Amino acid sequence: MLPESWTGVLGDELEKPYFKELMGFVEEERAKGPVHPPREEVFAALDATPYDQVKVLILGQDPYHGAGQGHGLCFSVRPGVKTPPSLRNIYKEMHAELGHPIPDNGYLMPWAKQGVLLLNAVLTVRGGEANSHKGKGWEKFTDAVIRAVADRPDPAVFVLWGNYAQKKLPLIDTERHAVVKGAHPSPLSAKKFFGSRPFTQINAAVGAQGHQPIDWRIPDLAA
Repeated sequence: MLPESWTGVLGDELEKPYFKELMGFVEEERAKGPVHPPREEVFAALDATPYDQVKVLILGQDPYHGAGQGHGLCFSVRPGVKTPPSLRNIYKEMHAELGHPIPDNGYLMPWAKQGVLLLNAVLTVRGGEANSHKGKGWEKFTDAVIRAVADRPDPAVFVLWGNYAQKKLPLIDTERHAVVKGAHPSPLSAKKFFGSRPFTQINAAVGAQGHQPIDWRIPDLAA
């Protein structure tokens, strides 16, 4: 259920009463109708980016609630799915800031494989109802993920876009880790997001921490 590299730091969470209640709730929800992402992709972000390889943690809110969209990585969608508005704005900023072409897809696995943990604060959602699994226990679990990364000797960069993500700041030792804050890339706050140059800030911090900077280019899938 939990990827092996995370078991040592998160395994205890799975035994806690809140987590068992949470799993019961999610299974009840699945019995009633669609829940996204599929069961096997709930921990996909942790699977794609092992614990000891996290250089950057980008925090999202909850999964996309449309059928076939989310696959367990925040802001990312499966190949062949239309790029959602927030990710389109992330790509626009990337293009303006770094000159990288805007890709034809929203599949962010190339970031995850370089050490960018694409973590949602809530890991499941009822089909068609945004935030429907908020406040059921996922936040306790993902706070434990944030703390686990923050407790490592090896520093990381935490990317907190929007007020919701920035509420997690107390979980992070800002003396040891870098934090990149800014407006959320959603259409509601994109005017403040554009021009914030987050990718330059992130890579400067990653480099200062002694790690290889992230290559933010996403390859086109239509060849």
